[in-house]
Amino acid sequence: MASKRSSLRVFQTLSILITLLILLLLPSPVRGQDASECEAAASGGCYDKEKSLKLKIIAIFTILVASMIGIGLPLFSTAFPALHPDRTAALVIKILASGVILSTGFMHVLPDSWNNLTSPCLPDNPWRVFPFSTFITMVTTVLTMMMDTVATAYFRKKGLKRMHAHCGASHGGVIGGGGGGVHHLESPREGCEMEMVEQNQNDGKDHIVVSNENESQLLRYRIVAQVLEMGIVVHSVVIGLSMGVSNNPCTIRPLVAAMCFHQLFEGMGLGGCILQAEYGMKMKAIMVAFFSATTPFGIALGLAMLNVYNENSPTALIVVGVLNATSSGLLIYMALVDLLACDFMGPKLQANIKLQFICYFAAFIGMGIMSLMAKWA
Repeated sequence: MASKRSSLRVFQTLSILITLLILLLLPSPVRGQDASECEAAASGGCYDKEKSLKLKIIAIFTILVASMIGIGLPLFSTAFPALHPDRTAALVIKILASGVILSTGFMHVLPDSWNNLTSPCLPDNPWRVFPFSTFITMVTTVLTMMMDTVATAYFRKKGLKRMHAHCGASHGGVIGGGGGGVHHLESPREGCEMEMVEQNQNDGKDHIVVSNENESQLLRYRIVAQVLEMGIVVHSVVIGLSMGVSNNPCTIRPLVAAMCFHQLFEGMGLGGCILQAEYGMKMKAIMVAFFSATTPFGIALGLAMLNVYNENSPTALIVVGVLNATSSGLLIYMALVDLLACDFMGPKLQANIKLQFICYFAAFIGMGIMSLMAKWA
């Protein structure tokens, strides 16, 4: 129940952040000596409003479908047994998806933030005398680690207290065995740390005690899924908004293909995390909806703000740049620590060197393809 409440609070926080983003990106004038250069940058190059509108409408539906397919495949592993997290094929695909997420943070989100926060539309001091993008990314990475470890320790402590209370109330320091025998425990913790199913011959009821390790691991999976989704959602809204306010078909066309690929494999990585978290149907539906709808929502928001939003205004550049840097830190940490390191240091890959090399190859493939797409998008 506590984990469900914490999950709902995460999505309430995301909703508030999206609302604040809309308010912050309301029109503001371009100021400073480089205003003419900014206006030229906004209107120059490949420009076709009608063609851009058609591409953006296509993008809303294609990205939505790609996102739903990506995140849905692992969740329907009963229909696709090869995609179950325990299978080798699913592990390789998850590693490839983790490479895509890592490359997204380094090759797409971080450079976008750098371009925003070093734009000539912003004053030289302080924006071009200090590397704010990399600084924010670095701080966000450490803050994500802090949130990750503190939340894990907090929920683990709550889980231990709940299990100790359950063991003390249910067993009172004794466990009934077959044939009416009684086994005395030295402490409630001893009984809680053993994973077993006991049957009381007198009343025919099963007493199930779940090990502390299993509950801690489940909590860990849930924290990973929530933090990863948060980083993805922030980036997805920003990139969708950028696409929605653009009238440059030369930029939009390759961006649609890149986003479809990105959402497909990123969704598979997130879907695997959600499946391991063992959420109920309601929570799974909420997380799937947030992931699938955020980029199309960002595009629709950009279309609605097309006549009032100026992507080269100081407010827009600073807000989008800071959000991109924050999202970059989240994605880099989650991809390296909670996805790649966790899998490569896990017992399955540690016991199979050949599979390790296959997974490393998959990671480099994911990073390589997503990095190559940075040339066009």
